[in-house]
Amino acid sequence: MVLRSFLVTLAALCALVALPVNAADEQLLRVFMNHARVLKLDRPVAKVIVGNSEVADATVADPMTIVLTGRAFGTTNLVLLDADGNAIADERILVSIDEGNTVRVYRQTARSVLSCTPNCEQHATFTNSAGASGSTGTAP
Repeated sequence: MVLRSFLVTLAALCALVALPVNAADEQLLRVFMNHARVLKLDRPVAKVIVGNSEVADATVADPMTIVLTGRAFGTTNLVLLDADGNAIADERILVSIDEGNTVRVYRQTARSVLSCTPNCEQHATFTNSAGASGSTGTAP
């Protein structure tokens, strides 16, 4: 009976692991900081609006191509309108670092993230203050 209960619990955990952690993450348009991403559109764009231009920047390469560039860590949104003012797209953007080229340095409760392409540069520092319940990040 204990084995059967264990197997049922294990099967339930496996099913949870197979599901996406956060469905909202699937709807994010991801771009790495200091990298560009090309967006091809199915119709011409007349107006490009970025919610927070300090996080991401969008450039019109031609009426059917937008170049999205990550500028700082964070999230914002991108709204594309056609000549009649109709929305072509309204996407959430997540700007993050390329995890494949990073090194993390832990010193007690402080953590630094360094990007090493080709030289290591500090990108973020996270600290746990005594009164806080979690980490707070500050970009250098």
